[in-house]
Amino acid sequence: MAEKNYSLEIDSDPNNLITVEEFVNYFTIDLNIDSERLPGLLLAVTEATTNAIIHANKCDTNKKVKIDVEVVENKLYIHVKDEGKGFDPSKVPDPTEPENLLKDSGRGLYLMRVYMDDLKYEVTPDGTETILILNLHK
Repeated sequence: MAEKNYSLEIDSDPNNLITVEEFVNYFTIDLNIDSERLPGLLLAVTEATTNAIIHANKCDTNKKVKIDVEVVENKLYIHVKDEGKGFDPSKVPDPTEPENLLKDSGRGLYLMRVYMDDLKYEVTPDGTETILILNLHK
C-alpha cells in the first residue's frame, strides 16, 4: 500500500466529534480498511479526541486538536495532538477493577488499548500526542 496522509484540525468543542467521525469514515474507505475494523477504530479515535478536547484542552475553543493519519509499512498511525499539560497514563485507574466498574468515565484508555494494536503517548512542551497504531494486515 502506498503511503498516504490525512489531516484534520478542530476546535476543542465536543460538538466537533461528528466531524472526527466523518474524517475516520473517509480515510478508512479511502484506504480500503476492512469494514469490520471500523467500529473499534472509530471508537479509539473518538475516545482519544474526546480526551484531548475535555481533559487536556478543557473545552477551550481557542485550543486545537490536530489529528494526523499516516500509513507506513502496512501500519496505520493516528496521531491525536492536544494543547494540554499532559498526564501520566499509569495513574489512570483500571476500569475493569471492581471499585471502578460503575464509574461513568475512565474507560477511554482501556478501549483504545483493546481496539488498537499499540498505543503510545508523547508529552511535549506544546501538549500531548496520543498515537494509535493499527496493523492493517492481520
